[in-house]
Amino acid sequence: MAGNNAAEIRVAGTGKLYVAKVGTKVPAFGTGIPSADWTDWTDLGLTTGDGVTFSKKDKLEAVDSWQSVSPVHYVYSARDLSLKFSMLQFNEETLPFFMGGGAVEQSPTGSTGTYKYEIAERPYVDVRALGLEFTDLPAGSSTPVTYRFIIPRGQVTASDDIKLARKAASTLGITFSAMSNGDGAPLATFLMKDGQYAAS
Repeated sequence: MAGNNAAEIRVAGTGKLYVAKVGTKVPAFGTGIPSADWTDWTDLGLTTGDGVTFSKKDKLEAVDSWQSVSPVHYVYSARDLSLKFSMLQFNEETLPFFMGGGAVEQSPTGSTGTYKYEIAERPYVDVRALGLEFTDLPAGSSTPVTYRFIIPRGQVTASDDIKLARKAASTLGITFSAMSNGDGAPLATFLMKDGQYAAS
């Protein structure tokens, strides 16, 4: 609905990030317990208080003409859709996700409780699905709203430096970018359990 409405302001108070194999079923709002909806998805755990930065950038190429000093038309040449965030937990899921694939393995027999992760000589494609969920309690309401954002196919396209220091937690910061999921398929999908979208 147009006009001033504080109930439509959204603050991503708490949220979660999930990864899964490409083709994993998109979670529908069902049980009311978020973790029960995300079957077959892996929870990436704690992230920094900065949350998630959502970026959508479209590249347009201008069509010029002899008759005008201003462009007469624009042609879309590219679309970049990405999420940027920093993971706080180091484990068998987050480290390979940050590094671009592979797996954590147990070290040879005789080294109980010791594990290894080998960084490949050259990068390989590590395509996955990514899910984001956050909840908010709108002004004047006792019912929380939930938003979900699903990228069905994408990969880590940038990783931040890992800082090892005495006074700060180390983080695994990445940028995850959406990739085409086939002709006519959406690049990403918003799912909203939010009555403000209902037609007036």
